[in-house]
Amino acid sequence: MTKKPVKIVYIISNINKAIAFEWIAEELNKTKFELNFILLNPKESYLEEYLNKLNINVKRINYNSKRDIPLSILRIIYFLLLNKPSVVHAHLFDASFIGLMAAKLCGIKKRIYTRHYSTYHHDFFPNAVKWDKLNNKFATRIIAISEVVKDVLISKEGVGPEKISLVYHGFKLNKFSEYDNDVIEKLKSKYNPTNKRPVIGVISRFTELKGIQFIIPAFSKLLNQYPNALLLLFNASGDYEKEINKLLSELPKETYLKVVFENEITSIYHLFDVFIHVPINDTIEAFGQTYIESMASGIPIIATKSGIGNEILINNDNSIIVPFKNSEAIYKAIVLLINDSALKIKITNNAKNTVAKKFELHLMIEKLESIYLQ
Repeated sequence: MTKKPVKIVYIISNINKAIAFEWIAEELNKTKFELNFILLNPKESYLEEYLNKLNINVKRINYNSKRDIPLSILRIIYFLLLNKPSVVHAHLFDASFIGLMAAKLCGIKKRIYTRHYSTYHHDFFPNAVKWDKLNNKFATRIIAISEVVKDVLISKEGVGPEKISLVYHGFKLNKFSEYDNDVIEKLKSKYNPTNKRPVIGVISRFTELKGIQFIIPAFSKLLNQYPNALLLLFNASGDYEKEINKLLSELPKETYLKVVFENEITSIYHLFDVFIHVPINDTIEAFGQTYIESMASGIPIIATKSGIGNEILINNDNSIIVPFKNSEAIYKAIVLLINDSALKIKITNNAKNTVAKKFELHLMIEKLESIYLQ
């Protein structure tokens, strides 16, 4: 007798496009698992559209703010009672709080959430830590995406190590290392039509913890030496926009470009000569997908060590590591990479080798499938 697939419901909040969930939807073993999605979003998203194309059962619950929590819980309870999943897996804070509570009330025995942040609440919203602890209590399994997250759960929130599984994000790394020249040319004509060089790339939300406020002064100094340089800022929106926009206003308008959304996420790295990712401390980044993506793309990275960076970055080997909150060090690192082609080649080659060992997509999928079957 053929065994029925394990029914899983993913609950995700406030996501427009997320290539990681697209890959999971594609690669999870269809003979062993039946994947369903609940998306807590204010409107239709790229992710919802993509899941529908894959003929995956997806339910959108209109979710605009915390005021929608009670009704969202009731709607998820209805969905869970109707679909009777064996596993609920929640992602991101709102979905975890709402989804785990609904799953608990429905009596679902496997309640999993992936912790996508580390000390964010501890550092910026300490009153919210109690809700993190409630999520930890409701969950029967917590997925930590890096050692930093695992340590925060254990040392700061009192979670038993036996409740935590360490599962790194997985990537189709070839999507970043291999690219379509036609796509790159279209992106160049869109974002750098006059072929400015060098191009400094940043892919980070405009939020304080990402450290963009220290990149801009470094770039400003770089313009004195390289007046044709271009700063490209992707994902350019967030709660720190006012402060970042003030810094950008001091630059000549033709030297930078802000892009809120670009669908060709795997290709945009190839617009850059140097990529920069400088979170403001070693624990504020839970993972840092752009570390992996830039390294897989063969673009040299200047970075602070935060999140997964603590585990993989080696100075002058696969990256240039700079101190936290240090514009002068960022500037010097950019100049170093521009002028030392041998170092640039060494860093990019070693970076590709580093990420290939731990972050291929199949490694994540295998670990997730094992957790779902436990």
